[in-house]
Amino acid sequence: MNSMRNLIKVLIIISGFFAFSCRNHNSTSTSDSKTFVLSDTMLRQTTFAKVAMEPLKNELEFYGKITADNNKLIEIYPVVGGSVTKVYVELGDYVKKGQLLATIRSTEVAGFEKELNDAKSDVIVTKNNLKTAQELFEGKLNTEREVLTAKSELEKAESQLNRIQETYKIYSLKQNSVYEVRSPLSGFILQKVINEGMLLRNDHTNNIFDVAQIDEVWAIANVSEADIQQIDLGFDAEVSTFSYQGKVFNGKIDKIFNIIDPETKSMQVRIRLQNPDFLLKPEMKATVKISNTLKEKMLAVPSTAIIFDKSRNFVMIYKDRFNIETRKVEVFRQVGDLTYISSGVKVGENVITHNQLLIYDALND
Repeated sequence: MNSMRNLIKVLIIISGFFAFSCRNHNSTSTSDSKTFVLSDTMLRQTTFAKVAMEPLKNELEFYGKITADNNKLIEIYPVVGGSVTKVYVELGDYVKKGQLLATIRSTEVAGFEKELNDAKSDVIVTKNNLKTAQELFEGKLNTEREVLTAKSELEKAESQLNRIQETYKIYSLKQNSVYEVRSPLSGFILQKVINEGMLLRNDHTNNIFDVAQIDEVWAIANVSEADIQQIDLGFDAEVSTFSYQGKVFNGKIDKIFNIIDPETKSMQVRIRLQNPDFLLKPEMKATVKISNTLKEKMLAVPSTAIIFDKSRNFVMIYKDRFNIETRKVEVFRQVGDLTYISSGVKVGENVITHNQLLIYDALND
């Protein structure tokens, strides 16, 4: 009898446990089935974009540097040797065409000066000789041949004087054996290898100044051998530098140097860039993104819509405020603000481009 009562007690306890478990399970199911709803405030702050078929773009990134336009850069060489008496500019200075850069006292200029004085004297002498010959001819004391000879001597003397005067003008030679180094164009001093007191040899072959206009500059990018076939003239280029983070300079490839540098094992391409505020300086390091648009089209969404989590990519598909879906997608390629999708979305679907992370966390925690 006692054993029967104990069995009944055990059955009652087991029944109570199962009842509690069922009630707890039902309570959990009800909680899990609650639907996420986008509030009015959140909805106003959320932005959307439609999945669309976009022309496929290809983008490659290379490293390079900014250089001056070689057609607007002049290397200045001294035409004479001598002692540098004065230097008027420093590296990086802006100079105008014809501005005095330096003066050099030279024995060679002294030689030119003697030639100039001799030529002036010869002109005076030959003029007097011609005058005397003409007077004698009028008095029947000499022949016309002697007059013509005197004229020829004067013409030679004047020609020699003009030659030397032109030399003075071209080389900016001055009295007292001074040679003036002047800028042949307006621009910036990119190189200066001359100082006061320096003695320049007559056979000096190195340039002492480089002057360049940099209102337009070049970006030279190094293209690896593996990427050469993907580069062509006219491709768009975005150039950025370490000095101006976030600022992009736009241009196009206008020259491909079809040789491989034996040291870098790369081919160089050139991009012309407008530089009105002289922000870009020669020798700046640069990152160059080169892109081109293909005829092929592909599904694409704004890059801001992509959520990367747990080594996978997702987008939030918006149907209405009660119906928002977390969708796994396969990313084919990202080019700037646009991301191409190979699978996971359809044309016309709305993806969330702002607040998507908050919504993703709310739905997937």
